[in-house]
Amino acid sequence: MAVAPPVGAAGSAGPAALPRKLSGRRRPEIVAVLLFSGGPIFESSIPLSVFGVDRQDTSLPHYRLLVCAGEPGPLATTGGLTMTAPHGIEGLARAGTVVVPAWRAAAQTPPPEALAALRKAHAEGARIIGLCTGAFVLAAAGLLDGRPATTHWMYAPTLAKRYPQIQVDPRELYIDEGDVLTSAGTAAGIDLCLHVVRTDHGADAAAALARRLVVPVRRTGGQAPYVDRSLPEEIGNDPLAEVVTWALENLSKQFDVEVLAARAYMSRRTFDRRFRSLTGSAPLQWLISQRVLQAQRLLETTELSVDEVARRCGFRSPVALRGHFRRQLGVSPAVYRSTFRARRPETPTGSTSGGTGLAVAGITPSTSAAHLAGLAAGPLGSLPNVDGVGSGGPTVPPQGGPGGHATRSNGRARQGARPAPDDHSSPAEDGRPGPSQGLSHPDGANAALRRRAAERP
Repeated sequence: MAVAPPVGAAGSAGPAALPRKLSGRRRPEIVAVLLFSGGPIFESSIPLSVFGVDRQDTSLPHYRLLVCAGEPGPLATTGGLTMTAPHGIEGLARAGTVVVPAWRAAAQTPPPEALAALRKAHAEGARIIGLCTGAFVLAAAGLLDGRPATTHWMYAPTLAKRYPQIQVDPRELYIDEGDVLTSAGTAAGIDLCLHVVRTDHGADAAAALARRLVVPVRRTGGQAPYVDRSLPEEIGNDPLAEVVTWALENLSKQFDVEVLAARAYMSRRTFDRRFRSLTGSAPLQWLISQRVLQAQRLLETTELSVDEVARRCGFRSPVALRGHFRRQLGVSPAVYRSTFRARRPETPTGSTSGGTGLAVAGITPSTSAAHLAGLAAGPLGSLPNVDGVGSGGPTVPPQGGPGGHATRSNGRARQGARPAPDDHSSPAEDGRPGPSQGLSHPDGANAALRRRAAERP
């Protein structure tokens, strides 16, 4: 699926940037939190903690909180707990801000009454916020159509595939479109709520509240370094599986897509089309992502120099590695290593944890049976790769990772890493991957492919 240029991109003018008049019966200080059964308790509690505690004794801004059930209760949540909300959907009628902190399953459609109430609230000028998987509820209500939006990187492909009219941008910690706001997973919900306080009451109020909550007042970076990129495990049943297996086991060698097409006995054009239909990604984009992912693993688990990491990942030069690394993750290899490396003093320099021959075979210690349960088996079900997040578009930054900055223009704000300028030092590897080339577990599918290949006579 092709993605049109973001309607609400920073620097452009549009309807979302215009001031909106709040209906007379709605009060700007009232925040309604819409809860559903099956939602995780952490995400559900974020807006309650930010907007629901009276801290006026410390001169912090005061909101009036209405906790509303989006369906008949009691509402089940994490750990077998149940909640009873003091208000029903009718509580949304007075709110100037409506927050949907979570939704239980992408395949399920939220209750029609809740969707109608959200549409009405938006039409009457209320600010609508979706935290993490709450974006699926806003999407089902049609409030994200034609807009950029974000969610947890695990669920971004599912959101893009289910609602192709949305410009899903899984790089960001949050996206503020003025009247509709969305955030990435879990802790990014705190970032967005603090951003709302900052918008309503100023930077000093947001900073004071952040100190009270013992959280950073403004995190830099986005989701990218947290994203796992690989292929869906379903590819193990496809004839291309053997070619993909070979590629994964030979990442230390320099080869291009022409080599893969030849191994599949296909023309380059046919191979590109078949690979894209199977994975939602162009083969060149996927190959570069796998090389970068391999570099991530080596930076995390070894003391190898960047030059040696580049060689063992099949990049033509360290410059090529740095360019692609920055484009995908928003940070340099050195910064990534200092932030994410697991320091193990007992591990000899240049070796890997577990001694599995990572540098020789191009396989990481984590490609084992223990990792076959990928992140794709999360609470929203399977997460197939899709080509709707934006081929050649934004990749995915880290929740709280290094690098990046927030931008704001025409009433819109984004929090996340910005990609570095393109590096053309390695034309055969040049190609900016979109986030769609595999937002699933990095090792589950790969290990399954290797196992499948090994079992063949």
